[in-house]
Amino acid sequence: MKLVSYKTEDNEHLGVFIKGHIYNLNSCDKLIPDNMNEFLWGGDELMERAQRINADIISGKTEAKEELFFEMMAPVPHPTSCRDAYAFRQHVETARRNRGAAMIAEFDQYPVFYFTNHNAIQGIGEIACMPDHFEKLDFELEVAVVLNKKARNIKAADADSLIAGFMIMNDMSARTLQMEEMLLNLGPAKGKDFCTVIGPWLVTPDELEQYKTAPKPGHTGNAYNLEMKCVVNGKQVSAGNMSDMEWTFAEIIERCAYGCDVLPGDVIGSGTVGTGCFLELNGTGLLNDPNYKVQWLQPGDLVEMEVTALGMLGNIIEKAHSDFSILALKK
Repeated sequence: MKLVSYKTEDNEHLGVFIKGHIYNLNSCDKLIPDNMNEFLWGGDELMERAQRINADIISGKTEAKEELFFEMMAPVPHPTSCRDAYAFRQHVETARRNRGAAMIAEFDQYPVFYFTNHNAIQGIGEIACMPDHFEKLDFELEVAVVLNKKARNIKAADADSLIAGFMIMNDMSARTLQMEEMLLNLGPAKGKDFCTVIGPWLVTPDELEQYKTAPKPGHTGNAYNLEMKCVVNGKQVSAGNMSDMEWTFAEIIERCAYGCDVLPGDVIGSGTVGTGCFLELNGTGLLNDPNYKVQWLQPGDLVEMEVTALGMLGNIIEKAHSDFSILALKK
Protein backbone atom coordinates (compact mmCIF):
# COMPACT_ATOMS: atom_id res chain seq x y z
CA MET A 1 0.00 0.00 0.00
CA LYS A 2 1.16 3.52 -0.85
CA LEU A 3 -0.07 6.20 1.55
CA VAL A 4 -0.07 9.86 0.58
CA SER A 5 -0.76 13.22 2.18
CA TYR A 6 -2.29 15.90 -0.02
CA LYS A 7 -4.14 19.21 0.08
CA THR A 8 -7.42 20.41 -1.36
CA GLU A 9 -8.30 24.06 -0.75
CA ASP A 10 -5.63 24.27 2.02
CA ASN A 11 -7.09 21.30 3.89
CA GLU A 12 -4.76 18.33 4.49
CA HIS A 13 -5.95 14.80 3.74
CA LEU A 14 -4.78 11.19 3.89
CA GLY A 15 -5.15 8.91 0.89
CA VAL A 16 -3.94 5.85 -0.94
CA PHE A 17 -2.17 5.95 -4.28
CA ILE A 18 -3.42 3.22 -6.62
CA LYS A 19 -2.44 2.93 -10.29
CA GLY A 20 -1.84 6.63 -10.73
CA HIS A 21 -4.91 7.78 -8.78
CA ILE A 22 -5.47 9.07 -5.25
CA TYR A 23 -8.43 7.99 -3.10
CA ASN A 24 -9.35 9.50 0.25
CA LEU A 25 -9.32 6.93 3.07
CA ASN A 26 -11.66 8.79 5.44
CA SER A 27 -14.39 8.92 2.81
CA CYS A 28 -14.26 5.12 2.66
CA ASP A 29 -14.03 4.52 6.42
CA LYS A 30 -14.91 7.28 8.89
CA LEU A 31 -12.87 5.56 11.61
CA ILE A 32 -9.68 6.41 9.68
CA PRO A 33 -8.51 9.97 10.46
CA ASP A 34 -8.11 12.31 7.51
CA ASN A 35 -4.48 13.14 8.28
CA MET A 36 -1.27 11.15 8.51
CA ASN A 37 -0.30 12.07 12.08
CA GLU A 38 -3.49 10.79 13.72
CA PHE A 39 -3.43 7.76 11.45
CA LEU A 40 0.09 6.79 12.58
CA TRP A 41 -0.92 7.04 16.25
CA GLY A 42 -3.59 4.43 15.51
CA GLY A 43 -0.94 1.74 15.01
CA ASP A 44 -1.74 -1.65 13.50
CA GLU A 45 -5.51 -1.33 13.88
CA LEU A 46 -5.80 1.66 11.55
CA MET A 47 -3.14 0.26 9.22
CA GLU A 48 -5.18 -2.93 8.82
CA ARG A 49 -8.35 -0.93 8.08
CA ALA A 50 -6.47 1.05 5.42
CA GLN A 51 -5.06 -2.16 3.93
CA ARG A 52 -8.58 -3.59 3.56
CA ILE A 53 -9.81 -0.44 1.81
CA ASN A 54 -6.78 -0.45 -0.46
CA ALA A 55 -7.46 -4.09 -1.41
CA ASP A 56 -11.17 -3.43 -1.95
CA ILE A 57 -10.47 -0.50 -4.28
CA ILE A 58 -7.99 -2.56 -6.29
CA SER A 59 -10.43 -5.49 -6.59
CA GLY A 60 -13.37 -3.25 -7.44
CA LYS A 61 -15.29 -4.28 -4.34
CA THR A 62 -15.35 -0.63 -3.21
CA GLU A 63 -16.13 2.16 -5.64
CA ALA A 64 -14.12 5.03 -4.16
CA LYS A 65 -14.19 8.57 -5.49
CA GLU A 66 -10.94 9.61 -7.13
CA GLU A 67 -9.40 12.95 -6.10
CA LEU A 68 -9.00 15.17 -9.18
CA PHE A 69 -7.73 18.52 -7.90
CA PHE A 70 -5.08 18.31 -5.21
CA GLU A 71 -1.56 19.32 -4.17
CA MET A 72 0.83 16.55 -3.13
CA MET A 73 2.59 16.98 0.21
CA ALA A 74 5.31 15.08 2.00
CA PRO A 75 3.69 11.77 3.00
CA VAL A 76 4.47 12.56 6.65
CA PRO A 77 4.14 16.36 6.57
CA HIS A 78 4.46 16.93 10.33
CA PRO A 79 6.84 14.37 11.84
CA THR A 80 7.04 14.04 15.59
CA SER A 81 10.82 14.18 15.14
CA CYS A 82 13.34 13.60 12.38
CA ARG A 83 16.59 11.72 12.90
CA ASP A 84 19.20 10.85 10.30
CA ALA A 85 21.66 7.97 10.70
CA TYR A 86 25.03 7.00 9.22
CA ALA A 87 24.44 3.46 7.97
CA PHE A 88 26.30 3.14 4.64
CA ARG A 89 29.93 2.19 5.09
CA GLN A 90 30.96 3.15 1.53
CA HIS A 91 29.86 6.76 1.99
CA VAL A 92 31.58 7.14 5.36
CA GLU A 93 34.77 5.43 4.24
CA THR A 94 35.02 7.33 0.95
CA ALA A 95 34.24 10.74 2.45
CA ARG A 96 36.89 10.22 5.14
CA ARG A 97 39.47 8.96 2.63
CA ASN A 98 38.84 11.98 0.40
CA ARG A 99 39.74 14.36 3.24
CA GLY A 100 42.79 12.34 4.28
CA ALA A 101 41.23 10.63 7.31
CA ALA A 102 41.35 6.93 8.11
CA MET A 103 38.13 4.96 8.47
CA ILE A 104 36.90 5.35 12.05
CA ALA A 105 36.66 2.05 13.94
CA GLU A 106 33.62 3.18 15.90
CA PHE A 107 31.49 3.00 12.74
CA ASP A 108 31.48 -0.79 13.08
CA GLN A 109 30.69 -0.73 16.80
CA TYR A 110 27.39 1.16 16.96
CA PRO A 111 25.01 3.14 14.71
CA VAL A 112 24.88 6.91 15.18
CA PHE A 113 22.35 9.57 14.21
CA TYR A 114 21.62 13.26 14.61
CA PHE A 115 18.38 15.19 14.98
CA THR A 116 17.44 17.48 12.13
CA ASN A 117 14.63 20.03 11.79
CA HIS A 118 11.30 18.17 11.70
CA ASN A 119 9.57 21.46 10.84
CA ALA A 120 11.51 21.76 7.56
CA ILE A 121 10.03 18.67 5.91
CA GLN A 122 9.04 18.99 2.24
CA GLY A 123 7.68 16.72 -0.46
CA ILE A 124 7.89 16.90 -4.23
CA GLY A 125 8.09 20.33 -5.86
CA GLU A 126 10.17 23.48 -5.49
CA ILE A 127 12.79 24.01 -2.78
CA ALA A 128 13.56 27.66 -2.01
CA CYS A 129 17.11 28.19 -0.73
CA MET A 130 18.80 31.24 0.80
CA PRO A 131 22.05 32.70 -0.59
CA ASP A 132 24.26 30.92 1.96
CA HIS A 133 22.68 27.58 1.11
CA PHE A 134 24.05 27.92 -2.41
CA GLU A 135 27.59 27.95 -1.01
CA LYS A 136 28.18 24.31 -1.91
CA LEU A 137 24.55 23.19 -1.95
CA ASP A 138 24.24 19.40 -1.97
CA PHE A 139 21.70 16.59 -2.18
CA GLU A 140 21.95 13.34 -0.20
CA LEU A 141 20.31 10.17 -1.49
CA GLU A 142 18.76 8.14 1.33
CA VAL A 143 15.84 5.97 2.42
CA ALA A 144 13.75 6.81 5.49
CA VAL A 145 11.22 5.00 7.68
CA VAL A 146 8.38 6.35 9.80
CA LEU A 147 7.15 4.68 12.99
CA ASN A 148 3.54 4.03 14.03
CA LYS A 149 4.07 2.68 17.56
CA LYS A 150 5.45 4.07 20.79
CA ALA A 151 8.36 2.16 22.33
CA ARG A 152 11.21 2.52 24.80
CA ASN A 153 14.31 0.34 25.19
CA ILE A 154 13.15 -1.94 22.38
CA LYS A 155 15.66 -4.50 21.10
CA ALA A 156 16.68 -4.70 17.43
CA ALA A 157 15.10 -8.16 17.12
CA ASP A 158 11.67 -6.57 17.67
CA ALA A 159 12.19 -3.09 16.23
CA ASP A 160 11.06 -3.75 12.65
CA SER A 161 7.53 -4.09 14.05
CA LEU A 162 7.52 -0.33 14.74
CA ILE A 163 7.97 0.61 11.07
CA ALA A 164 4.84 1.84 9.30
CA GLY A 165 6.55 2.33 5.96
CA PHE A 166 9.45 3.49 3.82
CA MET A 167 10.12 6.64 1.77
CA ILE A 168 12.88 8.20 -0.29
CA MET A 169 14.75 10.93 1.60
CA ASN A 170 16.85 13.80 0.26
CA ASP A 171 18.84 15.24 3.18
CA MET A 172 19.63 18.63 1.65
CA SER A 173 22.96 20.05 2.82
CA ALA A 174 24.60 23.48 2.71
CA ARG A 175 28.20 22.33 2.93
CA THR A 176 29.94 25.64 3.68
CA LEU A 177 27.64 26.32 6.63
CA GLN A 178 27.97 22.71 7.76
CA MET A 179 31.76 22.63 7.63
CA GLU A 180 32.19 25.96 9.39
CA GLU A 181 29.95 25.16 12.35
CA MET A 182 31.33 21.63 12.77
CA LEU A 183 34.80 23.06 13.36
CA LEU A 184 33.35 23.76 16.82
CA ASN A 185 32.39 20.08 17.21
CA LEU A 186 28.69 20.83 17.28
CA GLY A 187 26.11 20.23 14.59
CA PRO A 188 25.28 19.84 11.79
CA ALA A 189 22.74 22.58 12.38
CA LYS A 190 22.39 25.47 9.93
CA GLY A 191 23.95 23.33 7.24
CA LYS A 192 21.00 20.93 7.46
CA ASP A 193 17.97 22.58 9.03
CA PHE A 194 16.49 24.36 6.02
CA CYS A 195 15.01 21.41 4.10
CA THR A 196 14.66 17.64 4.30
CA VAL A 197 12.66 16.10 1.46
CA ILE A 198 10.69 12.85 1.84
CA GLY A 199 8.30 11.09 -0.51
CA PRO A 200 6.68 10.72 -2.87
CA TRP A 201 4.54 8.34 -0.77
CA LEU A 202 4.84 6.05 2.23
CA VAL A 203 5.24 2.42 1.13
CA THR A 204 4.13 -0.16 3.68
CA PRO A 205 6.50 -3.05 4.52
CA ASP A 206 4.31 -5.72 2.90
CA GLU A 207 5.09 -4.22 -0.52
CA LEU A 208 8.81 -4.85 0.07
CA GLU A 209 8.58 -8.53 1.05
CA GLN A 210 9.80 -9.67 -2.37
CA TYR A 211 12.92 -7.52 -2.00
CA LYS A 212 14.02 -8.86 1.39
CA THR A 213 17.61 -9.97 1.68
CA ALA A 214 19.98 -10.99 4.45
CA PRO A 215 21.48 -8.21 6.59
CA LYS A 216 25.24 -7.85 6.81
CA PRO A 217 26.96 -10.61 8.83
CA GLY A 218 26.61 -10.00 12.55
CA HIS A 219 23.66 -7.63 12.14
CA THR A 220 19.97 -7.94 13.10
CA GLY A 221 16.82 -6.84 11.31
CA ASN A 222 15.25 -6.67 7.87
CA ALA A 223 17.33 -5.67 4.86
CA TYR A 224 16.11 -4.96 1.33
CA ASN A 225 17.58 -5.21 -2.16
CA LEU A 226 16.41 -1.85 -3.54
CA GLU A 227 18.32 -0.04 -6.26
CA MET A 228 18.89 3.66 -5.50
CA LYS A 229 19.84 6.39 -7.96
CA CYS A 230 19.90 10.17 -8.29
CA VAL A 231 19.63 12.14 -11.52
CA VAL A 232 20.45 15.87 -11.72
CA ASN A 233 19.24 17.73 -14.82
CA GLY A 234 18.76 14.46 -16.67
CA LYS A 235 22.23 13.06 -15.88
CA GLN A 236 22.61 10.17 -13.45
CA VAL A 237 25.16 11.04 -10.77
CA SER A 238 24.54 8.41 -8.07
CA ALA A 239 23.91 4.68 -7.92
CA GLY A 240 23.69 2.39 -4.91
CA ASN A 241 21.55 -0.18 -3.14
CA MET A 242 19.70 -0.17 0.15
CA SER A 243 21.13 -3.63 0.86
CA ASP A 244 24.51 -1.91 1.33
CA MET A 245 23.32 -0.50 4.68
CA GLU A 246 25.77 -1.81 7.26
CA TRP A 247 23.38 -1.02 10.11
CA THR A 248 19.75 -2.05 9.72
CA PHE A 249 16.85 0.23 10.56
CA ALA A 250 16.04 -2.18 13.41
CA GLU A 251 19.46 -1.60 14.95
CA ILE A 252 19.19 2.16 14.45
CA ILE A 253 15.76 2.18 16.13
CA GLU A 254 17.17 0.15 19.03
CA ARG A 255 19.74 2.89 19.64
CA CYS A 256 17.19 5.69 19.16
CA ALA A 257 14.88 4.12 21.77
CA TYR A 258 17.51 3.53 24.45
CA GLY A 259 16.40 5.40 27.57
CA CYS A 260 13.78 7.46 25.73
CA ASP A 261 10.53 7.08 23.86
CA VAL A 262 10.30 6.75 20.10
CA LEU A 263 6.87 7.83 18.91
CA PRO A 264 4.42 7.38 16.05
CA GLY A 265 5.35 9.94 13.42
CA ASP A 266 9.10 9.77 14.10
CA VAL A 267 11.04 9.80 10.80
CA ILE A 268 14.45 8.13 10.68
CA GLY A 269 16.80 8.37 7.69
CA SER A 270 19.39 5.80 6.64
CA GLY A 271 22.21 8.23 5.94
CA THR A 272 23.72 8.72 2.52
CA VAL A 273 24.25 5.79 0.19
CA GLY A 274 27.69 5.43 -1.41
CA THR A 275 28.11 7.99 -4.27
CA GLY A 276 24.94 9.65 -2.96
CA CYS A 277 26.09 13.29 -2.72
CA PHE A 278 28.30 15.80 -4.51
CA LEU A 279 30.58 16.11 -1.46
CA GLU A 280 31.64 12.50 -1.92
CA LEU A 281 31.67 12.63 -5.73
CA ASN A 282 33.70 15.84 -5.85
CA GLY A 283 36.21 14.54 -3.32
CA THR A 284 36.75 11.33 -5.27
CA GLY A 285 37.00 13.25 -8.55
CA LEU A 286 39.65 15.64 -7.22
CA LEU A 287 41.60 12.79 -5.64
CA ASN A 288 41.86 11.09 -9.03
CA ASP A 289 42.27 14.25 -11.13
CA PRO A 290 43.37 17.67 -9.76
CA ASN A 291 41.58 19.29 -12.73
CA TYR A 292 38.25 17.63 -11.94
CA LYS A 293 35.36 20.09 -12.30
CA VAL A 294 33.41 20.05 -9.05
CA GLN A 295 29.62 20.34 -9.10
CA TRP A 296 27.10 21.74 -6.61
CA LEU A 297 23.38 22.34 -6.95
CA GLN A 298 22.38 25.60 -8.65
CA PRO A 299 19.11 27.55 -9.00
CA GLY A 300 16.88 25.84 -11.55
CA ASP A 301 18.43 22.39 -11.09
CA LEU A 302 16.09 19.39 -11.23
CA VAL A 303 16.93 16.65 -8.71
CA GLU A 304 15.23 13.29 -9.24
CA MET A 305 15.75 10.39 -6.83
CA GLU A 306 14.46 6.92 -7.59
CA VAL A 307 14.41 3.80 -5.41
CA THR A 308 13.01 0.42 -6.43
CA ALA A 309 9.41 0.03 -5.17
CA LEU A 310 9.51 3.44 -3.43
CA GLY A 311 8.93 5.63 -6.50
CA MET A 312 10.59 8.81 -7.73
CA LEU A 313 11.09 11.98 -5.69
CA GLY A 314 11.55 15.11 -7.82
CA ASN A 315 12.45 18.65 -6.78
CA ILE A 316 13.45 21.90 -8.50
CA ILE A 317 15.96 24.10 -6.68
CA GLU A 318 14.88 27.74 -6.49
CA LYS A 319 16.57 30.88 -5.18
CA ALA A 320 14.75 32.73 -2.39
CA HIS A 321 14.05 36.43 -2.95
CA SER A 322 16.57 37.59 -0.36
CA ASP A 323 20.21 38.67 -0.14
CA PHE A 324 20.48 38.07 3.63
CA SER A 325 23.66 36.17 4.56
CA ILE A 326 24.65 34.78 7.97
CA LEU A 327 28.06 33.87 6.57
CA ALA A 328 28.65 37.62 6.26
CA LEU A 329 27.88 38.13 9.97
CA LYS A 330 31.07 36.54 11.27
CA LYS A 331 32.89 38.78 13.77
